Amino acid sequence: MTNRSIQMTEALHAYLLAHSLREDAVLQALREETASLPERNMQISPEQGQFMQLLLRLMGARRCLEVGTFTGYSALAMAQVLPADGEVVTCDCSEEWTRIASRYWQQAGMQQRIVLKLGTAADSLAALLDEGQGGRFDFAFIDADKAGYAHYYESCLQLVRAGGLIAIDNTLWDGRVVDPATTDTATEAIRAFNAALHADTRVDISMVPIGDGLSLARKR
Repeated sequence: MTNRSIQMTEALHAYLLAHSLREDAVLQALREETASLPERNMQISPEQGQFMQLLLRLMGARRCLEVGTFTGYSALAMAQVLPADGEVVTCDCSEEWTRIASRYWQQAGMQQRIVLKLGTAADSLAALLDEGQGGRFDFAFIDADKAGYAHYYESCLQLVRAGGLIAIDNTLWDGRVVDPATTDTATEAIRAFNAALHADTRVDISMVPIGDGLSLARKR
């Protein structure tokens, strides 16, 4: 036994889900449909979705921002725990994937709480800032193209209120961040982002080994 996070075997992961997960039927159906897509690995794990729900409840969050919608699992998970007047603004450039998302949002009765911004994330975030939305969000979740992480983070840091939280996905990148032989653009971008976040004194941070690595940054 060492003082580090436990390794998650298949059996232990199954135990974790059996004794922790409270995923509702719509989220489960969405996750199962997404599992049939070639890009299925882009979806967050269900335990990460539930962890994010708990964070939002603890914060009393009302407005959430998401960069990277994919098929809508994380947006739906967040919307479900917001108050009736809560809102998730989610950004994506794929009409194909977000059509799946919209169908499940409708099925869950959450379509009124979720605002989809179709287009490049950079443009959508810039538009929100131009609209005077700076400091108006409680929580932001970044899970999009890795080369854009640094820019998305800086935009989200302006859009989230003081005391708000930014969650950044895939920061352990299936372990490739520590493989010196891996030098592709996405991996190098994540390495650079992780180093920059570690040194950023504007936020309090923790990198959580859940899913593919989830970094949390609380705006001071």
